[in-house]
Amino acid sequence: MATAHIVAPVPTEPPRARSTEPHAIDRLLAEVCGTFLLVFAVVGTATFSAVFPATAEGAVINPLGVGLVGVALALGLAVMVGAFAFGPISGGHFNPAVSLGLAVAGRFEWSRVPGYVAAQVIGACAGASTVFVLAAGSPGAFSLLAAALVEVVATGVLVTVILRATSARGAGPLAPIAIGFTLTAMLLVSIPIDNASLNPARSLATALYGGGDWLAQLWAFVVFPVVGAVAAGAIHRLLRR
Repeated sequence: MATAHIVAPVPTEPPRARSTEPHAIDRLLAEVCGTFLLVFAVVGTATFSAVFPATAEGAVINPLGVGLVGVALALGLAVMVGAFAFGPISGGHFNPAVSLGLAVAGRFEWSRVPGYVAAQVIGACAGASTVFVLAAGSPGAFSLLAAALVEVVATGVLVTVILRATSARGAGPLAPIAIGFTLTAMLLVSIPIDNASLNPARSLATALYGGGDWLAQLWAFVVFPVVGAVAAGAIHRLLRR
């Protein structure tokens, strides 16, 4: 007797009655989020992970960095993930040059170009500003603020992509790919800062065997990922209007 091949489906939201055309605010917010993701991932990787720890007198102390290939990988992953998560809403430009080029080619309305460019500039500046705040620390000596910020932002990005990729407008069967690559891109930025939690359960499990210092810091790796996840849920609700 033939046996059925059982495949666990990717959980998705049921389709909702709504216009097939995304709202103008949805499109602009998607461009802000996507451009933030792109800039945060590539600039953060270049700043914290390209060469880590830093060099001393021209000699690499410990060549654990991802190098130029890693930075390029972070950019490619960010663009792909952004296209999965936000492309169905805004088209996934994340770049003023792309919006202008599409408009010249007749593939994008000129009336939308100024709004898209403004949204992209806002998202890019927000991403760069986040990295700037994180860079106030140094490898091995980052502040609590840096750890809090990277946990909130990286977890928020991850949960946002999960919500978008598994939504009715999302990536469908390709959602696990988008989610996995998002986690990769976020780890490229966050591991050098605080070893990257993004998951309170993982942090709790490892802290149990890490001793008193680890347990004393555990609260931060529970609270800040939760804050990021809640913020992601709020953003997702905004994109469902």
